[in-house]
Amino acid sequence: MERREFLRDLAFVSGGLALASSSLGNRAMAMAELSQPAPLRAIGYGELVPTASKNTGETFLSLPKGFDYNVIGRVNSVMSDGRPTPRAHDGMWTFKVGNELRVVRNHEVTNGKVPVVGSAIGTTNHYDETAAGGTTTLVVDPKTRTIVRDFVSLSGTLINCAGGPTPWGSWITCEETTLGPTVRTSSKGVKTGGFAKPHGYCFEVPAAANSAVEPVPLKAMGRFVHEAVAVDEKGVVYQTEDAGSAGFYRFIPNKDKKLAQGGKLQMLAIDGKPQFDTRKGQKSGTNYNAVWVDIDEPDPAIADTQEDAVYKQGLAKGGATFSRLEGCCTDKKGRIYFTATSGGDNQGGQIWRYERDGRDRGLLTLMYESPDKDTLFMPDNICIMPRSELLFVCEDGDYPNMESKNFLRVLTPKGAMADFARNVSKEFPRSEFAGSTFSRDGKTLFVNLQSAGVTLAIWGDWSKFKS
Repeated sequence: MERREFLRDLAFVSGGLALASSSLGNRAMAMAELSQPAPLRAIGYGELVPTASKNTGETFLSLPKGFDYNVIGRVNSVMSDGRPTPRAHDGMWTFKVGNELRVVRNHEVTNGKVPVVGSAIGTTNHYDETAAGGTTTLVVDPKTRTIVRDFVSLSGTLINCAGGPTPWGSWITCEETTLGPTVRTSSKGVKTGGFAKPHGYCFEVPAAANSAVEPVPLKAMGRFVHEAVAVDEKGVVYQTEDAGSAGFYRFIPNKDKKLAQGGKLQMLAIDGKPQFDTRKGQKSGTNYNAVWVDIDEPDPAIADTQEDAVYKQGLAKGGATFSRLEGCCTDKKGRIYFTATSGGDNQGGQIWRYERDGRDRGLLTLMYESPDKDTLFMPDNICIMPRSELLFVCEDGDYPNMESKNFLRVLTPKGAMADFARNVSKEFPRSEFAGSTFSRDGKTLFVNLQSAGVTLAIWGDWSKFKS
């Protein structure tokens, strides 16, 4: 057995009837009534066992019996366009383009936070030729789960961490930095910045593009330490910010599906609780009435040296504070889920949900807070399995002086947590999971091991999940 034994729900006898509901919201209400609930555990797909990849024989993962995976898109392998596959695989998503299965993948390359001439990953259409982040696109055979062709689809951006898909068939990739032309000097004398262009923006990459697109920074969406986005059924774009004191944002486009034509940026606030701090002292299941405050300067020049310039604008108007917002996705009902990687009393992480109620209001719910670091530790990228309510959660516990045993978890509709995969790579034991996303037909789960520089395609009987 893995070190995490499957726990019974003995502590929940008194709340069993309430927790039997199929919705996360009902489970959350029941949780709020319990003073110190034990963590709910689900059997999931069963015991995890070390599993070798089918196509290379390498062992990167422990998986439930009956699940297999291929290793694809490896760092430094030569792509179809002749370019080497960039390192630091991160957020990604799958798309159906004609009869093709495509994956658009981020590369969180930092360049040491200084410009490096000629480091752009493509050959043309660089946003900043001294920056080595961007995206690559993989065309994957859905039967063999191997790459048909791959190529650079965005070049010259910086620290492309996560992002999110749009309903109109594109990927929004986000820069997790506000470095720019100004040279910053730390208290220790370390210099960063000095880039040819300002960074800290979102960029849109059509999934149908067959080469590097012309990069257009979406400046009205804000210049801050971006992480992920999710788009609701109204075309509103929700954005997370990966900072110790972070805001949760939404962008309302001036014109539907035309993000480059501008719009309004806002930050979430709690109605009647200005400058509310969500980072500690919360209970799973707690609901808050949410409103939105306007950001007057989404692209402030001062962001070149002050990465929290946008956050401070929202805070001054009463905006709420979160702890390191990262993963973000939407469900079939248009509700937005997002993770606070180090939120909670033990800093193990929180999972929040925003449900829109009219144009300018909504309900914010703390769906899950890590009860201990063995159950959930630092949730990052998330996705929902098609035709289900199972939320797949990547862990990012790769921090100095801490034991790192990163898992890919599953949060059930009843609020129980299960383990689906564990990184057991001997060469990259501390590598985080990133970019979890299912193929449109739900048959294949793609996920990255960032430090290892590999994309993994996982398949098996997805119907056998047990709560």
